[in-house]
Amino acid sequence: MHVTFGVLGAVAAWDAEQRPLALKGPRHRAVLARLIVARRQVVPVARLVADLWEEPPKDATGTVRTFVAALRRAVEPDRPPRTPPRLLVTEGPGYALRAGAGDVDAWQFEQAVDAVTDAAPPATALGLLTEALDRWRGPAYADFADAPWARTERTRLTQLRLHAVELRAEAQLALGAPAQAVADLDAHAGEHPWREEAWRLLALGLYRAGRQADALSVLRRARTLLKEQLGVDPGPRLRHLEEDVLRQADHLDPGAHGSAAQVWTRATTAYESNVAPRARIQLESSVGLLRDLAVTGGGGLMTARRHRLAAVAAAEELGDPELTARVIGRYDVPALWTRSDDPEQSRLLVGAAERTLRRLPSDGAAAARCRLLATIAVESRGMLPTDGTNCPAGTTSSRPLQAARQAEALARELDDAALLAFALNGTFMQSFHRAGLAPRRDAVGAEIVALSVRHDLPRYEVLGHLIRVQGRAALADLAGADRHAAAADALAARHDLPLVAVFTTWYRALRTALTQPADAARAAYREAARTLEGAGMPGLSEGLLPLALLSVDVLHGTTYGDGPDTEWGPYEPWVRPLLLADLGRIDEARTALRAAPEPPRDLLNEALWCVLGRAALAVGDRTTARLAHTHLRPAAAEQAGAGSGLLTFGPVERQLAELGGLLG
Repeated sequence: MHVTFGVLGAVAAWDAEQRPLALKGPRHRAVLARLIVARRQVVPVARLVADLWEEPPKDATGTVRTFVAALRRAVEPDRPPRTPPRLLVTEGPGYALRAGAGDVDAWQFEQAVDAVTDAAPPATALGLLTEALDRWRGPAYADFADAPWARTERTRLTQLRLHAVELRAEAQLALGAPAQAVADLDAHAGEHPWREEAWRLLALGLYRAGRQADALSVLRRARTLLKEQLGVDPGPRLRHLEEDVLRQADHLDPGAHGSAAQVWTRATTAYESNVAPRARIQLESSVGLLRDLAVTGGGGLMTARRHRLAAVAAAEELGDPELTARVIGRYDVPALWTRSDDPEQSRLLVGAAERTLRRLPSDGAAAARCRLLATIAVESRGMLPTDGTNCPAGTTSSRPLQAARQAEALARELDDAALLAFALNGTFMQSFHRAGLAPRRDAVGAEIVALSVRHDLPRYEVLGHLIRVQGRAALADLAGADRHAAAADALAARHDLPLVAVFTTWYRALRTALTQPADAARAAYREAARTLEGAGMPGLSEGLLPLALLSVDVLHGTTYGDGPDTEWGPYEPWVRPLLLADLGRIDEARTALRAAPEPPRDLLNEALWCVLGRAALAVGDRTTARLAHTHLRPAAAEQAGAGSGLLTFGPVERQLAELGGLLG
């Protein structure tokens, strides 16, 4: 169970669903708080005894152990008996809380404040600081205000909070929102009159809000309070500000129009004040924001994914199926990779879409129905059957495939370009019911590009080019793939779509693998792997680099660099037999080969069948060899795996010839 801890207020702990955990009495919470103060370091039992009691009871050591045992039951309830704890651990003479850096609200707060440097854009700083300050539920370690062991930490966190309030006000002023800054600073300066920076920012905010007389009044009040309470004169920054206000210095007012960040802040402020009470408009608009957020980079993608499901749930609670359909379907973020980043979320979204489809009126609502069907097709990526069913054209043995075909047909009837682009994305995601369909997907990509150019849909235009990168690479047309990769990069630069570089960089590593020596290919793949750090795409990144390096070894006939104990992620069942055979562990390889499931029907289907085929050749397994030959035969004209745009195991035709040699 994942647990988070709170000390910015009363000491508390919550489970993964943010439900409070029962921490028992005040001394139990004191032990937990004392361990958090120690920041993952060991606190000896003797130190805990001294901190908990002025006059320890006779069996204080045993009592502390009892407290720790109760805390362990609270924070690790699912730990099997007689297994060592992983969170509240015993080490040497005492105990330590091994919480992660993001699992204590005070530590998260510090990280956010540390991230706000002079180089941070004001909009970034404002978002970080607002979220950080919202973590405070009261004074730090509120229930241990008098404890000597908490005093230094309480003081440090309190001072850091005051600094954060001033940094946030500074960001608000930089973004052209002086009224917001003044509202926070007025009480802040009054409660902490010795903080000259608070007075300076308050006066500057008042001046920029058009309240010059109030700004001068604040500066004079600061002068009087500092003189009476501390016996000092204002510092140079306050004195200079007063002089600048009196002469209305030009640099005090950044101008009426401001930067793009200022325009954004003013617009969002106006939006929140006018739309917030109207739940339906707010829900739909929020999903639009999440859709835009998802393409801004890894952090934005993860945040959008986290909040999307909550928006759908809120829409369902309102009981309006057409609203729910719009909230589900408006998140039409182009999707290229065929393994879900969050399978559980995808399952829940598909379930919500199916429920909403059943509740829509049978007549009308065609556009809403189309969006729901397209959502089912896109979110069901990688979910085509793997039981040997071929699902040829004209059949509907798979619900996701059926949804994709229905969505595309509806979108064409409605003659809605944006809707058709979304539906074609679903068609692409469900175009893996057999091997050898790279030409079909290339045609889908070409239609998406043409449609997007005509109707100004830049994000889908990028998707279309990336699909064509995959298609041309599968067909060994590297010149064509190069053109589409360059077009995708140009669009990404023009429309600020940073995640596009992940796919184009990986394609260029694939190109290197096909055209340059093995060492150059390995270096290119390791460089490409860096683009996945923080990209928010675990469905793409898990196990991909080892698989790519294995493809280089196969392609160039070099010794396999990684063994079966490498982190192969989801690809382990198909890779393991080959690696065991390479180590001479033939019996184990045969067993692993018999246990390997059919590869999923996705962008790496042909690649994984090639891996299984090579393992079958190595151990003489004619049954698996025959299966691999059957599945790969429709892709005889393709490069195995290159349809992913990421890696390749070489020509399928060569693999078929080798398998044919074993099969006679």
